[in-house]
Amino acid sequence: MEEQKVWYVTGASKGLGLSLVKKLLENNYRVVATSRNIEDLQRAVGSCSEHQFLPLQVDLTDFDSINESMKMAYEHFGQIDVAVNNAGYGIGGAIEELSKKEIMASFEVNVFGNIFVIQSVLPYMRMKRSGHIINVSSIAGLAPHMGWSVYAATKSAIIGMSDVIAQDVKSFGINVTVVAPGGFRTEFNKAGSLVVADNRISDYLPLHEGIKEFIRNDGNQLGDPEKAAEVFIELVNSPNPPTHLFLGSDAYQRATDKLHKLLEELYANKEISAKSDIN
Repeated sequence: MEEQKVWYVTGASKGLGLSLVKKLLENNYRVVATSRNIEDLQRAVGSCSEHQFLPLQVDLTDFDSINESMKMAYEHFGQIDVAVNNAGYGIGGAIEELSKKEIMASFEVNVFGNIFVIQSVLPYMRMKRSGHIINVSSIAGLAPHMGWSVYAATKSAIIGMSDVIAQDVKSFGINVTVVAPGGFRTEFNKAGSLVVADNRISDYLPLHEGIKEFIRNDGNQLGDPEKAAEVFIELVNSPNPPTHLFLGSDAYQRATDKLHKLLEELYANKEISAKSDIN
C-alpha cells in the first residue's frame, strides 16, 4: 500500500525536516528520522509506535555512521523507499573572510553528507528496482544573493550532482528530485542553522548589512513548511516527478529572472563562444 512506504529523512529535528516527518506520520507512512541529537529529535516529534517511527542519531560527516543507520533502517522496516537529504545550514560572509575550517565544515554537511546518504541508500533501492531520492538544495544554488558565496557553492553542487544521478539511476526505476526552496518560516535564519564568518573585513560593510537584513527578516518568509511537506509527499506519489523543483513563488521568480539573464548573456556572446571551435 502507498501509505506503507518507508521514508529516510535527515535533519529531522527542526525546520522542513521536522514538518515533513510529522506530516508523514500523520499520513501513516513509516519514517526513519535522523539528527545529530536523538533527544532533541524524540522531543520534537513526540511519542510514536516503533512500528511506524525509528529515530536515529547520525553524524552526517561520517560515512560509517550514515551507512550503519541505513542498515538499521532496512533491518527495522525491511525496505527504504524514499531518502530525503534535508540536513544543511547556511553560511554567510565574503569569500576572503571565511576560514578554511568554516568552508570545509559547510561542504562536509551540505555536500558530502548528501553524497554519503545517496551512496548508502542506493544499494537498497537498486535491489528493489524502485525508490525516490529528494535532495534539498536552495534557490541560492541557481540565483544567490551577495554575501553567500560558499553557501551558493554547496547548493549549486547539489543541483549539478542531482542532475547527473537522476540520469545514472533512471534505468533502476529510481527517481531523483532536487528541490530548491525559497524562504520558509523555519529556524534557518537563526544561530543553530546559520553561520556567519568570524572574521570581518570593513570593506565588505554593505555585504554585512545584507546578511543582517536577512537575519532580521526571520518570520516574514513566504514559505509555509507544512505545505512544503505536502509537496514532498505529492512528489513521491507522482507518476512523473520532476528532476528540478523550485519551491515557493519567491524561488520560482528568482529562478525565472536568473534564467532570463543567462539566456541574454548566452545569445549576446554567441559569436565569442564559437571563436574557440576548430574550423
